[in-house]
Amino acid sequence: MVNYSTAPLDATFGALADPTRRAILARLAQGEAMITELAEPFRVSLPAISKHVRVLEAAGLLEREIYGRVHRCRLAAGPMKNAAAWIERYRSFWESQFDALAKYLESTVRKEKQTCQAQSKVKRARAPRSKSAGRSPRRAKKFSPRGPSANS
Repeated sequence: MVNYSTAPLDATFGALADPTRRAILARLAQGEAMITELAEPFRVSLPAISKHVRVLEAAGLLEREIYGRVHRCRLAAGPMKNAAAWIERYRSFWESQFDALAKYLESTVRKEKQTCQAQSKVKRARAPRSKSAGRSPRRAKKFSPRGPSANS
């Protein structure tokens, strides 16, 4: 059995899976920020943001410097480069799969159109003539006795 170590990649994708953490990284792409600055756009508590920062830090996506009570954070792009390289390895495979799927769907749609056109031609060939062209049988009128019944 082949054993590949994917722990760093797992941590990177796990950290990137959360939209709040992705937003934090987007903010850090603009430059360093304190945790209180990172927390401003979110409606969550400061401890919740600190937890997100710890996850990003554990994944290696963020570096933190502590000066007393002030925590300054900066983006560390190394793990994202590794994730992008991993995705790139599989990009050509998925593109070929999507191309094959597109060809299959196009051929299926083409066949459906041909089938519908053929059925339409058959229906037109069998279509009955208009009502005015032929005589229709008269309907029998239903009569009901009025007044007192004949048996009484």
